[in-house]
Parts: sequence; structure tokens; C-alpha cells
Amino acid sequence: MSDVMDYHSRLSDPASRKFETFSYLPPMSAEEIRKQVAYIVSRGWNPAIEHTEPQYMMDSYWYMWKLPMFGETDIDRILAEAEACHRANPDHHVRLIGYDNFKQSQGASMVIYRGKTV
Repeated sequence: MSDVMDYHSRLSDPASRKFETFSYLPPMSAEEIRKQVAYIVSRGWNPAIEHTEPQYMMDSYWYMWKLPMFGETDIDRILAEAEACHRANPDHHVRLIGYDNFKQSQGASMVIYRGKTV
């Protein structure tokens, strides 16, 4: 059996908590986030922005930032909305979602701004 890395993640240590797929990797650069937005757009998914306080990140409810951007294909506009959400809520986690109309589910979901942990 191969060695598998243990991610030290504990409720008692908010900074150690992992969430969403990419949280196990180093934070994405602006260019990497842009590529993820381009992927969402290329799949025909509807982008949306959500945010929440770090202490509630494990809850199933996140606040929606405006409405999903139905049919939006302008990557710069999507990134501008994510940045606006982050500026309005600097201590919150902000995530980008790509809604898949055909499967009626999230095709992608990733935290792109991490808030301050308690």
C-alpha cells in the first residue's frame, strides 16, 4: 500500500480546515483562476459567486452574490464580480460556481478568495 498524506484538519484549528476541491492545493494565482473561469464558460455553465464567513464555511448555506450570471461569457466581467464580492466582504470566503443546466447541478465549485480564519 502506498503512503497517503494525512491533511491535518481539525475543528479546533480553523486555519487547518479544508473545503472544496482546490483547497488541498496552494492558493491559485490570478491566471489560474482566470483559466478556471474560462473552463466554466467553455462548458456553457452559468457562473455564480457565493460567500460566507470562515467560521460557517462547513455549513451548506452560503450567501449568493447577486444572481447567477446566466449566459455570461465575458471572463473579465465574471472576474470583476468575484472581485467586487471580495471587496464588499473582505473577511469572507468567496467561491466561484459553474451551474450545469443539463445535469441541473454544480459542474464546478471552488473557493477563489479565502477569508481570515479565527
